Amino acid sequence: MRSAAFDYVRAGSVAEALVALADDRETRVLAGGQSLVPMMALRLARPEVLVDITRCPELQSCSLEESVLRIGAAVPDAVLERDPDIRAAHPLLVRTLSLIAHEEIRARGTLCGSLAHADPAAELPALLLATDGEVEVDGPGGPRRVPAAEFFDGPFTAALDDGEMVVAARLPVPGPAVGWAVDEIARRPGDFALAGAVCTVELDSSGRCSGVGVALFGVSSTPVRSRGAEEVLMGQQVDEAVLDAAAAASLDGVDVLGDEVHAPAAYRRDAGRALVRRTLAAAVRSAGGGTA
Repeated sequence: MRSAAFDYVRAGSVAEALVALADDRETRVLAGGQSLVPMMALRLARPEVLVDITRCPELQSCSLEESVLRIGAAVPDAVLERDPDIRAAHPLLVRTLSLIAHEEIRARGTLCGSLAHADPAAELPALLLATDGEVEVDGPGGPRRVPAAEFFDGPFTAALDDGEMVVAARLPVPGPAVGWAVDEIARRPGDFALAGAVCTVELDSSGRCSGVGVALFGVSSTPVRSRGAEEVLMGQQVDEAVLDAAAAASLDGVDVLGDEVHAPAAYRRDAGRALVRRTLAAAVRSAGGGTA
């Protein structure tokens, strides 16, 4: 099926993109297009104007700013995945990228595009949430930063006002004492996750948990932070019993969704708890400089 007809604007700067987004017609931003274009082909999305931001120079760079990795909205996933400096600075990001679809998709897809698309089964929104990242947005009201915890309003719905666009993502870099892990369950490699988890754990000199971030994806209408698991772990000497308790509490207060086509809620709930247990154990093992 072909997409509906649309007008195409290639912006040469963020300022030009914002002018195009001010059009009264339904307008969407095009970066990698790996989610938007298939939706257009199925007529699930019918924008009247596409604003291509891939030629905006201020969106094509990455930088490390005081232990925060800033990634422009036009940087493809594959560029991040292959960059040795990014691999050294943020190995959790690189590992997460490797789980996304296939190499051909990552060659064009972008991190910021995934955040703006807000698919609840996507890996990158959960990574941003687990690490307390931020999204840089620009629009008619000027630039602003949105914490990850406030950015995902619902399935495929990001906290963007009319005329706004994502210009960058800000990912805190894990410190040397932070262990991390990410894992997911999918029917086939490259498929969307039926359930997934991203975990970071920091241990103090006595081996007690002094910092933790746990986020799940594929189990609810948005990526969700597992406050239940985090509360169990904080301040504890982490052993098998504590990990079991954290996994058991990981979906407390989470509205787990399911369907009969992909996976029922009961399966996602069991899978989510198992993944939290597995990733937390791996993160604890890697805390202090190991590898997950």
